Amino acid sequence: MNALRRIRALIVKEVTHLGRDRRTLAVVLAMPLLQMILFAYAISFDVKNVSTVIIDTDHTPASAAYVDSYASSDFFTVVGTADSLADVDRIFDRNQARIAVVVPSGFGRTLADGGQAVVAVYLDGSEPTAARVGQAFTTALNQVYGQRVTIEWADTQGLDVTSAGQLEPRVRTWYNPDKSSSDFLIPGLIVVIIMVVAVQQTAVSLVREREQGTDEQLAISPLKGWELMIGKLAPWTLLAFAELVAITLVGRWLFDLPLRGSVGVLALGAALFVFCSLGLGLVISALAPTLESANMLGLLLSLLPGFILSGFAFPLSSIPEWLQVVSYLLPARFMVTISRAVFLKGAGFEQVWPELAALAAYAVIVIAVAVLLNARRRR
Repeated sequence: MNALRRIRALIVKEVTHLGRDRRTLAVVLAMPLLQMILFAYAISFDVKNVSTVIIDTDHTPASAAYVDSYASSDFFTVVGTADSLADVDRIFDRNQARIAVVVPSGFGRTLADGGQAVVAVYLDGSEPTAARVGQAFTTALNQVYGQRVTIEWADTQGLDVTSAGQLEPRVRTWYNPDKSSSDFLIPGLIVVIIMVVAVQQTAVSLVREREQGTDEQLAISPLKGWELMIGKLAPWTLLAFAELVAITLVGRWLFDLPLRGSVGVLALGAALFVFCSLGLGLVISALAPTLESANMLGLLLSLLPGFILSGFAFPLSSIPEWLQVVSYLLPARFMVTISRAVFLKGAGFEQVWPELAALAAYAVIVIAVAVLLNARRRR
């Protein structure tokens, strides 16, 4: 009972301090929402409306029909034409187009004779993603157009190609059929933003006590180390959880983010993840000598690893193996998996229990480390 009274008194102190520092409280509450909205709109892996310039040196009905296949595509946006291949460098240097399609002279005559016509497609590789996707779309467009030309030529020759064997792939995308970047990014973005805010704010908690001189009062008080950690964690846990709920609601309302899985599993994972992040912030707070260093360490251990080593934006299988091992030291790796599985795949406890167990173990270890480090510093 005495421990509960001491913890409650410390929680009241922390809540009172937050209530008096209204500017900090407003930033903590509003910043995650603003970050989520800005990042969700600004970050996108959807490549479309790629500016394309056409150089048609054949000027025949066949070349015009081929050029129309680009203009009618949703991926390519024909922004103009040029006269010669020499203009491609100038067009790319001025960022007037990302793709240049060159139709050589004799294109129509070669098709009419049943030959294999050749076109040249040049890609601006300064944007690798657009270049890779552009190459894939260009290849697919030419294959479809080539099949159509072959069928038309066979008809003119009186040949029946309907009896020939054909392969028709039917591809179906599960979980994210529209391949929407927002559906992919927002579940991970929620995790990264909460981690940054939680780590950053708790990282300065104990340092602020030391700089204001109240750390000595806590040191001579009956508070035990674990009581101090719980008292410090409790207000920020509730605040972080409220922010998580608000961000999730905004994501569903503003971006139509699906929530197909168990809300209870998501809440359990979120609670464990918040404890992990706050515990990591308290470890930083126990080690950092000044507020500036605490802020720097908080950003260093939350923002960059959260973006790079959590699987939020890049698949972990594409990074070096030693970095994949390092990623296991970050709770965001496990929570991003849980978040995407619940939001997009309809996962329940059976599917994500290994990640939940990892978060629970991480929370226990990091809070125990924070208690030991703070006790050593007080001594």
